[in-house]
Amino acid sequence: MGSEIETEVIHSWSAPRSLSTSLMYSFAQRDDTEVLDEPLYAHHLKVTGVDRPYREDLLSQMESDGNKVVNNIIYGPGGKKYRYCKHISKQRLPGLSDELIKKGKHFILIRNPLDILQSFDKVVPSSFHELGLGDLVSIYSELCAAGNRPPIIDAAELQEDPEAALRGLCEDLDIPFQHSMLKWEAGPKSVDGIWAPWWYKSVHKSTGFSRAVNYPPAFPRSLYELLEQSLPFYNMLRCHARQKRYPKLVKPSLPVPANEKILVWVGDELLPRDSATVSVFDSVVQGGDSVWEGLRIYNGKVFKLEEHLDRLFDSAKALAFNNVPTRDYVKEAIFKTLIRNGMFNNSHIRLSLTRGKKVTSGMSPGFNLYGCTLIVLAEWKPPVYDNTGGITLVTATTRRNSPNIEGNNANADDAIMLDKDGYVSETNATNIFLVKKGIVMTPHADYCLPGITRATVMELVKTEDLVLEERRISLSEFHTADEVWTTGTMGELSPVLRIDGRTVGDGTVGPVTKRLQNSFKKLTEGLGVPIPTYQQPA
Repeated sequence: MGSEIETEVIHSWSAPRSLSTSLMYSFAQRDDTEVLDEPLYAHHLKVTGVDRPYREDLLSQMESDGNKVVNNIIYGPGGKKYRYCKHISKQRLPGLSDELIKKGKHFILIRNPLDILQSFDKVVPSSFHELGLGDLVSIYSELCAAGNRPPIIDAAELQEDPEAALRGLCEDLDIPFQHSMLKWEAGPKSVDGIWAPWWYKSVHKSTGFSRAVNYPPAFPRSLYELLEQSLPFYNMLRCHARQKRYPKLVKPSLPVPANEKILVWVGDELLPRDSATVSVFDSVVQGGDSVWEGLRIYNGKVFKLEEHLDRLFDSAKALAFNNVPTRDYVKEAIFKTLIRNGMFNNSHIRLSLTRGKKVTSGMSPGFNLYGCTLIVLAEWKPPVYDNTGGITLVTATTRRNSPNIEGNNANADDAIMLDKDGYVSETNATNIFLVKKGIVMTPHADYCLPGITRATVMELVKTEDLVLEERRISLSEFHTADEVWTTGTMGELSPVLRIDGRTVGDGTVGPVTKRLQNSFKKLTEGLGVPIPTYQQPA
């Protein structure tokens, strides 16, 4: 017998039926690792009183004092460099030594409860407690709080590409990968716990990780509620899991990093960014059936809030939305979203109202029986265009279906849209103005959105004693204009310096544009609906 050495412990934490035994067999094939199969199981049965067919045998053969297990068995001396301990999450009970979490290397193995529940139910009745996903989240949080954030591996990755998943796990654990981990002999193992005849029949037939069944049987409706309870916990852990199946999908950086941790109002509650979703039965998913507004926040006030709400409710009425939330409710949702996010300046809101969720898929509004869905998406967002250096436009050949695809392809900031007769109507995202010989002109609102920023700028033109003409304007007039700018909540007043490769005016921001930008800035500094609780910085 070899001499005992100080062994480095590797802890695997998982819910039952998560390929945890297969992974234990995988580590047992290493020449530098010994394994322990659920060393805390007897302690769990003794403390909880849970009944199992093998309870008495287990309690008579295994140490049931949890702290003795931790100190003398899990962290006791061993004969190999590593000791792999397979743990089931619900076995992490209160009162166990803190050393269990503080020492060793830990990782978490997860599996979609959709794939766990049916097989689990064949051995013991399924319940949220038996499944242990809530306990698994608690263990993850406990490890993170101890400064020992564990890697997370999804069982689906082991089934899809075992070698890549195991290599990634070994890398995370800072141990060398061994090719022997990919195969083992069929049949019972000497490392099996005495509960193996009840739980390990399937894994005893295996000789390695097998691919998931493409078309599993129908999911029992009797387990549907338990699936609903469990999935959020799985998804929370899955967000932090190592992804090997789609290595090309690199997480993109955000234009404003602070927006990674925002709260979004959906329906009747505030949710974290990645949890802020709508039902697949919502009309906005089924057929793009929604109305929306853009609002901007300046110095603790929502600019032109009442005007935007007027247009939102007019749009909802025009589309015959039913069960529309009240104006006061929408305002409260806006204010609560801003206050909870601490957004009182330099922020933008995408305010959406969908026709709501349907009872079944289809285009008929008759299926919308749940009421409208309100979405308040507030972000830290400076004006989206370069309002100092100017922007570039191209003319779109398409009249509908996101003409800015052409703008993007031309490396332009936006695309000019033409009306049915070939006159300029607007850009894909903004209204548009030009100056020629001191006269300010903008297209009629027949074929463009009568924008609120557009109307505000038109009033400012008059206030500044400039001449304003609202008429049909040809594309060539924009090509030969002295100045051009666009207006919109997202971008404010954005000077245009090039259109279709042609320089506008002398290629710089013109005097009328600058004059109106200054007037608009002064207006935003004082005008708007105050956000409750906002206090002006000292």
